[in-house]
Amino acid sequence: MPEFALTGWVECGGRRLSGEEVQAVLSEDPRTAMRFGGEFSFACGAWRARDHFGIAPGDCPAGTLTRNGAIVGRVDPCYPAGDLETAIVEAVDLRTADDAVVALSGGVDSALVAALARLPCVVVGLEGSHDHGRALALAGALGLTCDIVTVTEEEVAGALREVIAVLDDPNPVDAAIAATEYFVARRADEQGYRRILAGQGADELFGGYARYLESQDLAASLDAGVDDLPRQIARDGAVASLYGTAFSLPYLDLRVVAAARAIPPEEKVCGGVRKVPLREVAERHMPREFARGEKKAMQYGSGIWKAIRHFSRRNGYSRVADCLIDMKKRS
Repeated sequence: MPEFALTGWVECGGRRLSGEEVQAVLSEDPRTAMRFGGEFSFACGAWRARDHFGIAPGDCPAGTLTRNGAIVGRVDPCYPAGDLETAIVEAVDLRTADDAVVALSGGVDSALVAALARLPCVVVGLEGSHDHGRALALAGALGLTCDIVTVTEEEVAGALREVIAVLDDPNPVDAAIAATEYFVARRADEQGYRRILAGQGADELFGGYARYLESQDLAASLDAGVDDLPRQIARDGAVASLYGTAFSLPYLDLRVVAAARAIPPEEKVCGGVRKVPLREVAERHMPREFARGEKKAMQYGSGIWKAIRHFSRRNGYSRVADCLIDMKKRS
């Protein structure tokens, strides 16, 4: 039997497979991997594969099956566009395990994941941050435990140095997001969790960014956001790897992606409200105030961005971008 190694987890037809089952399937026909879902990479003799979005690290391109380095096929179970709520519930259920924690900010994306997973949660922020208050209120309403991680501006500066070293070309937004994720990954590791369920992908799929409200071509703007997801996934994976953890992303389950992309753009952003279909699902699982409430992005709601800006100014930089460039050179 060829040498076999699996990173992450595989599902097929809505059922998670054990490592032994994956190995047995591949020994019969490695091309079966093209129908795999999940967040995985594997090596089986000359064969390599990674999940569709490349959430799991691996030594072949995301979403490909290769043999001796040559691409043989694409990894995509080709799920039909079904009911959005059903897809999200199944995606979260597949990712819910004893070794997982939910990164909670209080926004609808992570709130819905938390409500469905019923796992312990963790929220990061400076003392008195918006995210602390919002996440605590949500956890209380849902009866969930929530670990409050309070960081200082000096700790943010240290985290920034760490993440800059592992990011290829950090811009201010990516650096601030990565610094926030750094503290989530650190706390998860301290508590013995290996996977972190998070809400990434929802803004791109459902129109969550403020810029979508002003877009002259919403469909094109949404497509551009989805096209940028692999870069964001690589960023998040690099940060999580600093502590031997991994982000697990229910909204990038291909069932959810298929259901979301079948919804017309004008139904996602309308009447000045963003992520309308997701909020409608969320209303059935949590109080309306959390499903419909607007929230700042995590780098702002946590206070991390403000701390980074202070750090840059204290070190003589009028622009955060210039500070990051110099930090990257020294890393």
